[in-house]
Amino acid sequence: MAIDVAPPPHAPEMGPMRRWLGGLHFTGVIWYRLHRFGVRILPEWSLKLFMALFTTFFFLSLGGIRRAIAANLDVVLGPCSWWCRQQRAYRTLWNFAWCLSERYERLESGTESLESAEGEEIWRQALAGDKGLILVTAHIGHWEVGAMQVHKRHVHVVREDEIDPKAAAFVRELFSQPSTIGDGAAAAKPGFTMHFVRNDPSMGLRLLSALRNGDLVAVQGDRPRRSGRSCRVKLFDRPLDLAVGPAALARAAGVVLLPVFVFRLGRHQSRIVFRPTVEVTGAGAEGLETAMQQVAEHVEWAIRRDPLQWFCFRRLWP
Repeated sequence: MAIDVAPPPHAPEMGPMRRWLGGLHFTGVIWYRLHRFGVRILPEWSLKLFMALFTTFFFLSLGGIRRAIAANLDVVLGPCSWWCRQQRAYRTLWNFAWCLSERYERLESGTESLESAEGEEIWRQALAGDKGLILVTAHIGHWEVGAMQVHKRHVHVVREDEIDPKAAAFVRELFSQPSTIGDGAAAAKPGFTMHFVRNDPSMGLRLLSALRNGDLVAVQGDRPRRSGRSCRVKLFDRPLDLAVGPAALARAAGVVLLPVFVFRLGRHQSRIVFRPTVEVTGAGAEGLETAMQQVAEHVEWAIRRDPLQWFCFRRLWP
């Protein structure tokens, strides 16, 4: 079956293999289902072996992603030998596999992780009053589960669709159980509502209304969107395009951006880190760009803290 959804700007390079393999490509729904099935049926003692097999298979078969991870980490950690680059890439994929597995466990069975927090005073101050708040995270560690765990109020989580339409449907179903809101574009569980990015001009209005009602909105601030405006910032002193949407939404709602990152420490253990808030103060495009540059600086801090939990599978710089 043809894949008819254009990949977002941050997606890994697809190449001809995507057309040749079809549903067996790594973006296909079969791998999502297999991973969830393994997490469901395998006893705890065997999960480490399952993760090792899963990680090794993808490490060996996805040369483009392996090289992209290594190249991005060269910028963060500095150049090293060929063997060292392979170790960095393998450990990143290993961390990614565990984060995905624990996501399935949480969504399927409600398994909670043991958490510690850093910057709790920032969190309490940001929640003071009845204003809403935008949580800005990045594809680092337990970024997806973390957005669902830090709530003291209702959280609206904004998420990109998967590249493959069947995989997108699978993820929507995963987040929609046990109930669905509206036309299926958003799905509810206790404490959060998941919104999937589409070419839907009304989404911004819904999120703006939620913020004005005192709810929280969680967005990924480290990558451009498939649609919408972007601005040029610097990450590790190199150019990177980021979406201006989070800053524009914060300015329209009169709320601040709170960078938050969730690092995986071990089996069902994580650490939530709250960083100083970002306020959009300037007018026009310059004000948005200044705010997003500050967001980029917090993302850079988080990547430096644990580079092997940075899940960016596309080469960002030549």
